[in-house]
Amino acid sequence: MANRGPSYGLSREVQEKIEQKYDAELEARLVGWIVAQCGDDLERPEPGKQNFQKWLMSGTILCRLINSLYPSGEEPIKKITETSMVFKQMEKISQFLQAAEDYGVTRGDIFQTVDLWEGKDMAAVQRTLMALGSEALTRDDGHYRGDKDWFHRKAKVHKREFSEEQLRQGRSLIGMQMGTNRGASQSGMVGYGTPRQIMRYDSPRHNGHESNP
Repeated sequence: MANRGPSYGLSREVQEKIEQKYDAELEARLVGWIVAQCGDDLERPEPGKQNFQKWLMSGTILCRLINSLYPSGEEPIKKITETSMVFKQMEKISQFLQAAEDYGVTRGDIFQTVDLWEGKDMAAVQRTLMALGSEALTRDDGHYRGDKDWFHRKAKVHKREFSEEQLRQGRSLIGMQMGTNRGASQSGMVGYGTPRQIMRYDSPRHNGHESNP
């Protein structure tokens, strides 16, 4: 874990609550999936949150993971370099996060780089990986590897598509339902803002006669 000072007061309480959300059983499932997805040459970490963090914090494994979900030659991260430089490792984490969002993981399920690098919220890292696994399983495009019971399938949205002819008929039907204003006129209507003329019953104009000046 990256070196940082101890937490005091409220910040310590918040950190403890975050750590309580971390799931040790989920950690084992995610490690199993990542190894299955990336290949058996990947060395498993020792159990424990700090070991899980150290295993992922260079960004290399995460980049390999997202690339494994694409066909050969279409990987989103073209070059994965092994480096001990901090900013390069954080850059790889950022590349993974952007690729995961492009893949279909919602922004609300994406962890922040410091959540992993500094170990601030490893539960958020778990949520991102779970969301990624669910998305990969739901796609069912042949690139998911591992036990299909590790993740849940997302509900698919069935979009209805209409032909141009169906759309034209729909517009015609709506027009018929709304009626037509063909043949209508403004005869007898008083313009907006025009004062109404009130005539006496015995006035010449009312009886059809025009008075001469």
